[in-house]
Amino acid sequence: MSEPTRPVIWSEGRLLGPDEPLVTAVDHGLTVGDGVFETCGVVRGQAFALTRHLRRLARSARGLGLPAPDEAAVRAGVEAVLAASGPDIGRVRITVTGGPGPLGSQRFAPEQAHPTVIVLGGPAPRSPVARVARVPWVRNERSAVAGLKTTSYAENVVALAEAYRQGADEALLANTIGELCEGTGSNVFVERDGELLTPPLSSGCLAGITRELLLEWSAAEGLPAREAAPGELAYAVLDDVVAGRAGLALSGSVRNVSPVVAVDGRPVEAGALSEAARRLFEERMAQDVDP
Repeated sequence: MSEPTRPVIWSEGRLLGPDEPLVTAVDHGLTVGDGVFETCGVVRGQAFALTRHLRRLARSARGLGLPAPDEAAVRAGVEAVLAASGPDIGRVRITVTGGPGPLGSQRFAPEQAHPTVIVLGGPAPRSPVARVARVPWVRNERSAVAGLKTTSYAENVVALAEAYRQGADEALLANTIGELCEGTGSNVFVERDGELLTPPLSSGCLAGITRELLLEWSAAEGLPAREAAPGELAYAVLDDVVAGRAGLALSGSVRNVSPVVAVDGRPVEAGALSEAARRLFEERMAQDVDP
């Protein structure tokens, strides 16, 4: 059996081995999950859509009350990780935490803060299709961190573990008012009545980079895809998918666009528009790695 690929790690201007000490035990990212992150797929040795990801990283940091990370330093870290990685690298993850802090939820004063910035590189197995499961938990669209990509991922860990228990690779969540929201690490598109519809940001879902690009590229190419109106996509639309009256696709920075072929363990047919969206994304991604 071959050894697992070791991640490539960068922080504070240098590369580190996976066994080297990196953060203090009182880093706020460890003690209270006070941090934000981005994950980019790697295309032809480059981080895909890096500029958009860095823009969202800064937006998430502001929303959490953290200082915006030094973009030039982060880009240097990404370049160093990519240069040091092997040919099997599939993703780059950028993490920014509040840095050392008190044991409680409060932070040190801004003049005492020293955020932690880490860039990781590693493999990213991809599947052309997805299998999803419904779970009983919901997204809070009125949460203080709704729409921010934070390191507080415990809800996603629990939901995804339940999906895996059901034989799926992603869990789909409603919000508190019964609307379809998102997956634990993906946005969702419903294929219905000749359109691809994705839940609006008001549902509490993340403003996914792949979601954003697919909407832009679909508009340019005449593929009927749009953001749904608030309340237009109830969570119960998944019943229509199971019954064959609708289709489903997921989007994300590692999976790109994946038509769904099973819901709750029941096979469903990948829709023609979902397949067209997958092809369109792959074609446009091959043309420009930083759109």
